[in-house]
Amino acid sequence: MLLTLLILLAIVVTTPIVVLCLECLAALLPARTIAKSATTPRPTIDVLIPAHDEAQVISATLASVMAQLTPADRVSVVADNCSDSTALIARQVGATAFERHDLTRRGKGYALEYGLQQLANDHREVLVIVDADCELAPGTIDALARGAAASGNPVQAAYLMPSPESGTPRDFVSQFAVQVKNYVRLRGLARLGGPSLLTGSGMAFPWAVISLAPLGSPNIVEDMQLGFDLLVTGYPPQFCASAEVTAPLPRLRSAANSQRTRWEHGHLKTLLRQAPRLLFEAVRQRRPQLALAALDLLIPPVSLLVTVWLAALLVALAVGAWTQVWYPAQILSGAGVLLAVAIAAALRFSTAREAWRIVTAVPLYVLSKLPIYLRFVFRPQRAWLRTQRDPGV
Repeated sequence: MLLTLLILLAIVVTTPIVVLCLECLAALLPARTIAKSATTPRPTIDVLIPAHDEAQVISATLASVMAQLTPADRVSVVADNCSDSTALIARQVGATAFERHDLTRRGKGYALEYGLQQLANDHREVLVIVDADCELAPGTIDALARGAAASGNPVQAAYLMPSPESGTPRDFVSQFAVQVKNYVRLRGLARLGGPSLLTGSGMAFPWAVISLAPLGSPNIVEDMQLGFDLLVTGYPPQFCASAEVTAPLPRLRSAANSQRTRWEHGHLKTLLRQAPRLLFEAVRQRRPQLALAALDLLIPPVSLLVTVWLAALLVALAVGAWTQVWYPAQILSGAGVLLAVAIAAALRFSTAREAWRIVTAVPLYVLSKLPIYLRFVFRPQRAWLRTQRDPGV
């Protein structure tokens, strides 16, 4: 009985590692482009920016966005429960500002819902959503909008969080973790024929799609939930590797911990709730894309995956030494090789200097994440919290 349970544990731990390895290896192949996007006429564009007390950063974000718009386009800011000059600054630089005050329905999902309500009677063909602290690479809005118009589906940019050159080793591992999740895995999943996740910023939607989407929600990872809802209803998000949105990593330790806790608790909750739904719908609708999305969702945060794999391997080795049955340990050892291959493939998208910093800092980074996972068991985060901005930004 014990050996059977251990073999099952080894299979459960190995499955997401196999999927991760396949995605990271597939990411090394040339990126796929969205069909006909290059020849599709540029649609008219609404850019919507949800903002809560973002006076420190909103000007830079608006400058980055407005540099890529034409006279036919428009940018709107939802100043959501703001106590600062976010709305005033937005209007001063030529954006439309909608002010929302509702202390009982708080969170990005509610802000986006309000913004869509304001645009409903006078909207453009494509809606692009950008967070209030982001910078867009040249051509990003054009690539996203054309991709959404060509495919009729949502399109997600690469949403990255580069570390400053003077960052700590932990910052470089955080940068790498975001790069793996928001670029390497999405690029690989696209090469395997799967849909993209929606990662929160740099998202484009045909108006006909986003206008029907359920946005008003206190979900702490509302973007992931939106992506799965649209996928199930027949609008699979697509990844556009040529579009890039960047946001700074929080420098304050408290802000970084809060952000990681929200992301990872939200990811784990979504995994537990949505993976069974996606597998059921894959069978019911006979859509392999849904099964690929479920398998991708089964991959927990990589630091947690490494921790669980190592713990399972140590248990399997101890049982093997006691019973002389080594099948579970052999399965998990093979999984360890695949995990190393996946990380090595992902590191190909980093510079040699970054890769060295990342590899040397990984053990301490994994240990630093353990309290976050313990809190998920005993005190999971339920409320949406805005990430605190660094002072002087």
